[in-house]
Amino acid sequence: MSIETTEAAQLQTGLSPAEILQPDWTGPSLSPSRAGDFKTCPLLFRFRTIDRLPEQSTPDQVRGTLVHAVLERLYDLPAADRTPDAAFDLVRPSWERLLEQDPDLATLFKGEETGGGTQAEVLIEVQPGEAPVLGVDDFLASARGLIEGYFTLENPQRLEPAEREQLISTVVDDRLRLRGFVDRLDVSPDGQIRVVDYKTGGAPREAFEAKALFQLKFYALVLWRTRGVVPRVLRLIYLKDVEVCDYSPDLEELQRFERTVLALAKAIEAATAARDFRPQPSKLCGWCNHKALCPAFGGTPPPYPEVVPAQRTAATSIAVEADQ
Repeated sequence: MSIETTEAAQLQTGLSPAEILQPDWTGPSLSPSRAGDFKTCPLLFRFRTIDRLPEQSTPDQVRGTLVHAVLERLYDLPAADRTPDAAFDLVRPSWERLLEQDPDLATLFKGEETGGGTQAEVLIEVQPGEAPVLGVDDFLASARGLIEGYFTLENPQRLEPAEREQLISTVVDDRLRLRGFVDRLDVSPDGQIRVVDYKTGGAPREAFEAKALFQLKFYALVLWRTRGVVPRVLRLIYLKDVEVCDYSPDLEELQRFERTVLALAKAIEAATAARDFRPQPSKLCGWCNHKALCPAFGGTPPPYPEVVPAQRTAATSIAVEADQ
């Protein structure tokens, strides 16, 4: 089922994407994002999945969403038209489309700017020596900079992705549903699969890369289980660093990874039953929205929810929202 078909089904049924793909499934589900949360910090998993505490999107996160949208739409164009200028021309319309979907994104900027040229203030993380990003035009220019880097790594005129922003899902061991969104799938004429994930930065490289590879192995496991093919290449494209990282898994590795994921799901279920989600301080704490509530930083978590809607509990749906 394509993402467009899934979205249409959502509008007609009101169901989540995972429910559409496997409508009869009532057991636990796990996404790479929520699995990564629990691996990084069990308390972070609780805050996001059980307490469902609100989180303010950062400019870096929104820029990442914007760049992903542009790269997806770039491949809607005929191959010969997939030029840097064509991609740059997609940036502002894609930004305006994001604003239509979520007008609150405009609050990232100090002022009433919603997509025009007024210079409202915002700060994007930059590397030492780079100028800070101060306005909407600068924000969009920074997105174009990442897209320009993409063209130094791949030639989209020579690629025809089989699938883009695709929701994939499977049930493993008859008891756990795995699902998530893949940025891009390339399939060669002989059926070999390459899984591609775009990264725009914003976290310590060593920690971020380990988490990103976990995410790609997660997708590789789902693809192997659903299509019977072990992906030939898992590709991370670092747009800020203008670098490609390729990794080739094998069948034995995916079998071990499946056992790891099942053990992780058991650990989540045990923590949920015991209401015991402990903090796990790391370098990533600097990017956490919930430090003020974390005991590791002198905070106090909110009372554990006594009643959690059925489709939100870890017992029935370890993670219900789709990855991006």
